Amino acid sequence: MVRLPLTPAEAERGHRLGALLRQARGVRSIVSTAFDASISPETLRKIESGRVATPAFPTIAAIADVLGLSLDEVWAQINQPQPAMDVAVPERLAS
Repeated sequence: MVRLPLTPAEAERGHRLGALLRQARGVRSIVSTAFDASISPETLRKIESGRVATPAFPTIAAIADVLGLSLDEVWAQINQPQPAMDVAVPERLAS
C-alpha cells in the first residue's frame, strides 16, 4: 500500500493532536499512558511529536479514554482554525 504525502493541513492537525495529548497527559509518563492505552511508548511518542500525523482511530480512542478526553473534544480541538497572523503592510503598499 502506497501512502500519499500529507497535506499541510493534515500535518498541522497532527501537530495540534500531539500538543493536545501532551497537555492532557500532564506529568503522567509516556510509558504508563501508553501501557494503559495498550500501545507502545514509541507510538505515543511519535503521535505527540507529530511524526505520526494520522494515527488510526482505535489508537486515538484508546489514548483519549486513558486521558479522560472525549473524542468530540479531541476532534473539536484539532480542527479549530488557526488564528490569522498579523502581517504589517508596508506603507508604500497600503495606499
